Order: sequence, then C-alpha cells, then structure tokens
Amino acid sequence: MIEVRDLRKSFGDVHAVRGISFTINDGEITGLLGPNGAGKTTTLRMLYSLLPPDSGTIRIDGLDPTEDAIAIKRTLGVVPDSRGLYKRLTARENIAYYGELHGLDRNEIRSRTDTLARTLNMEDFLERRTDGFSQGQRVKVAIARAMIHQPQTVLLDEPSNGLDVMTTRALRAYIRSLKAAGQSVVLSTHIMQEVAALCDRIIIIANGTIAADGTPDELLARSGKDSVEDAFVALIGSDEGLLA
Repeated sequence: MIEVRDLRKSFGDVHAVRGISFTINDGEITGLLGPNGAGKTTTLRMLYSLLPPDSGTIRIDGLDPTEDAIAIKRTLGVVPDSRGLYKRLTARENIAYYGELHGLDRNEIRSRTDTLARTLNMEDFLERRTDGFSQGQRVKVAIARAMIHQPQTVLLDEPSNGLDVMTTRALRAYIRSLKAAGQSVVLSTHIMQEVAALCDRIIIIANGTIAADGTPDELLARSGKDSVEDAFVALIGSDEGLLA
C-alpha cells in the first residue's frame, strides 16, 4: 500500500510536483498518467527513494523512503524506464546479482529465477549475455530482476515501451497475476489501450498536480467521454504529450 500526502519537489524555479496526494491499495493496478513533464517520473523517483521530496509524506507498506531507504528497496520491485542491465552478464547472472543484494541464498535465487523464467517465457535466453538482447528480452530480465525478492509493491515505468504484440500480451498477463496475488502495482504508461485493459484506478498528473483520480468508469463519467484516451485529453485539457 502507498500513501502520499501533499508531496512537493522543485528543481530551482521548476516546480515539478506541487502538493499531490493519493492512496494506492494492495490488490489493485493503478495507472499513473500524464503528459511529458507532468511530474510522473519525479513522483516515481521519490517513491523509490531516488529523490528526496522537498516536503510532504510518503508511506509504502508503512515505511518512509526518506528515513528507511534500504528497507523501502526490500519491499519494492522497481522496473525503471531505463532497464540498466549489465551487458557482460547473462540474464540469469543479472537476476542473481539483485537476489544477492537482497540477501537471498543461492538455492533460493536459482529456484525463484527458474520460476520467473518459466512465467515470463525467458528460458531460451536465460543463459545468454544480455548484450544484444531485444527490447522485449531486456524488459523481461528487468522485471524478473525486480521481482526476485518477491516484493509487495511494484512500480513499472513504461514497461511495454517498444514491445511486440505477443510480448505485450504476456506482460499484461503477468501484471494481472501480481494483482491476483494481492500485490500493489503502479503502472506509468502513455499507452491508453494498456490502461483500459489493466487498471483498476487511474491517477492523472498534469503540471505537477492531480488532475483526476478514480476508476476508469468514474473518469469516463466525469469527462463525458467514451474512451480512456478521450477522457485523459479532456481532463488535462490538452492533446500535448499523447504521442510521446
């Protein structure tokens, strides 16, 4: 569970996040949407303790990222927009490295890696070096690496960016399995079809503030539109950023 209250972050004269508040529950997939420069990535980076907020409070599974940064990293699974794989290591070695950082023993790492490889259909490239991997292969390794310690809360930043249709379908099935297991999933994406297919709730950020927060049906009703994309445009008041 994530609880955010009056969160603020500025970079000089640029006010990236201007007092946002929201709650994300376990067992839900929450879409974090907004145009480019709206404050989404800054918000995510504060959630996983990469950036300290200027003011406001964050609680993730009862922990404060500003005071419990190491503990936060143990309860979170993060797939950032830059996948950041070690190219000289195999897919298995990339995953194992993160497992060791989380204090797992080698047998546990191997067992969990094998399970994730079957779930994400990675078995044919698990023992290969990641240098030269396709976008879909890199995303799968990044997800497995983020999930090796079985986190309760998962943050996904543009996870399906550049994926083919079949890999996207497999990824969506995996995200639904996290929800079914009672985990809290935050999905930041520009792909409205993905939001409509997956999200129980949608939080729209525009100009560093919350423009809308509710279920897809609630946002459709509020905007008077028939699709999530049209509702998004109406609620932020602009077409800008949709094609990013």
